[in-house]
Amino acid sequence: MLESRKPVILIFFYSIGIIYILRLFYLQILDPKYQSLGALNSIRREINIPLRGQIYDRNGKLIVANEEVYDVYVTPKKVVNFDTTSFCKLFNITKGFLDSTLTAAREYSKDRPSLFLRQLTKEEYASVVDAMIQYPGFTFEQSFFRTYPGKTMANALGYIGEIPQKKFEEQEEEYYRKGDYIGLSGLEKYYENELRGIRGVKFTLMNVKGEEKGQYNDGKYDTLAVIGQNLYTSIDLELQQLADTLFRNKVGSVVAIDPSTGEILAMGSYPTYDPSLLSGKQFSKNYAALSRNPDRPLNNRAISAFYRPGSTFKLVQAAIGLEMGVITPRTSFVGSPTMFAYHSGTYEAANLYNAIEKSSNPYFYNVFRKIIANNSETSPFAQARVGLETWGEIVSKFGFGKKLGIDLPSETKGVLPDVKRYDKVYGKNQWKFSNIYSLSIGEGEYGVNVLKLGNLCATLANRGYWLTPHLVRSTGVSKDNIKGFKVETHRTGISPRHFEEVVKGMGLVVSNGTGRSAQVEGIEVCGKTGTSQNKRGKDHAIFIAFAPKYKPKIAIAVVVENGGFGGVASAPICGLMIEQYLKGKVSRLAYKEQVSNTRWTTVAASSSSKSLEPKSTPVNTKN
Repeated sequence: MLESRKPVILIFFYSIGIIYILRLFYLQILDPKYQSLGALNSIRREINIPLRGQIYDRNGKLIVANEEVYDVYVTPKKVVNFDTTSFCKLFNITKGFLDSTLTAAREYSKDRPSLFLRQLTKEEYASVVDAMIQYPGFTFEQSFFRTYPGKTMANALGYIGEIPQKKFEEQEEEYYRKGDYIGLSGLEKYYENELRGIRGVKFTLMNVKGEEKGQYNDGKYDTLAVIGQNLYTSIDLELQQLADTLFRNKVGSVVAIDPSTGEILAMGSYPTYDPSLLSGKQFSKNYAALSRNPDRPLNNRAISAFYRPGSTFKLVQAAIGLEMGVITPRTSFVGSPTMFAYHSGTYEAANLYNAIEKSSNPYFYNVFRKIIANNSETSPFAQARVGLETWGEIVSKFGFGKKLGIDLPSETKGVLPDVKRYDKVYGKNQWKFSNIYSLSIGEGEYGVNVLKLGNLCATLANRGYWLTPHLVRSTGVSKDNIKGFKVETHRTGISPRHFEEVVKGMGLVVSNGTGRSAQVEGIEVCGKTGTSQNKRGKDHAIFIAFAPKYKPKIAIAVVVENGGFGGVASAPICGLMIEQYLKGKVSRLAYKEQVSNTRWTTVAASSSSKSLEPKSTPVNTKN
């Protein structure tokens, strides 16, 4: 029975097989709709690179733009023997460059295009395009390079360059080709997906002579390139350029924030460099030169350098002490014991306002001692342990010891000393207050960047909370079609009424105390000086300030490396920048020129400028 059905079964399966074969033959050979476009030598596949999104300041001024150029690509499989001498003369290249580039292209892929020559100007393209019919396998793609009308903010903006090999190999979806540009640092890297746009593809019919014969299949498979989204930043270009001027001859950083929104108004790292140096054909040469510079201009000090906060941290100690009830604004520590009794800077304050105004080390030593001792432990070791844990939880809410979440890569967390750190150094239950007292005045094992100092100032201006700092207000092709940056509110948990008392002291710092050089006529400025220890040369000068006192519009932090005292080196920069932002111009032109021309002795490659964890050093009692 089974034998009699065998022919029928075989005929059925053979019929199915023949149907499949005929269908595949039709789809692959006869029906052009399903032909492999990449396999047809008569069809040229062109990638259309969209212009990268541009970058604007808060007032619509252009900071980063594009200039259109042309890149030359080569597909080795399509290259035939040609006159190499004429070709090299046409593009003004050497025979060695031609041979090595073709070899590298073949090693990458014989079938896929590789970058051959980058960034021909429109004039260079026009001079060679007609001759390219003699050189099959070489094609042009429209591209661009970045230009910088603002000529500023190089570190925060970042740069674009050829995609690194590792990044190329780790792509989740195949988008970039070898030699393609990609954001490598700064905003260019953080907003790469928004800035790059969407690539288009065009298929063109070609005859045997390499001449174009029109669109393939009436352009049915072509896709249009979509221009990248623009970045609309919160930067005030005039304020940013003023910072560049004031930091002439100096090493350091500045960050200015709108405390009510968290928007960055200015962010500078100095010495800086002309951002156009890392755009164009000389990228590799210029990058190598900048990398060798001992003052590290490629390092964005604003978000990655480590400094001790110095006396600016006394403001945090004051707020915590008031919240915990260990002090009141009228508390005096005149005659109280202090580890600073035999050091300079021993001024004893009559009350909190006086202590902030004069930056009294003994006063804040005693405030911190009371904070640490504010628990039921009787053993000095256990008391210090519990006290430091409680203190650290509150301090972390100011943003210390963690990333603030700014829209830039490479932000450092910094260092907030904790129990684990001291256990590691001294052993568990082997340390007490006398081992950590330097934390009372912002020295010791801290590590903060200038962004954190600016954020601290914004927190004080807001009387107890801060918003996620950010550079980009919105992204989009136009201002009518935009998407904003997500901003969160972070609260310290300390009552605003306690911050009001701290702010009163900050007002005295500028009106009568160590920060008088930050004064601005007609504007009530609140600030605090600081001196950050530095083992290599003079100490670093810090000043933080906000203005006006009520409904503040700007909070700013300035660090001048090797500047010595914050009231001398940093406060004048703060004052002039506040004047520019709130008044729209600087009227003290002679003073501005004097500050710009002041040079501070620096030590190249200072350890404070590196993204390294700070080491514990003896306490310096300067303010």
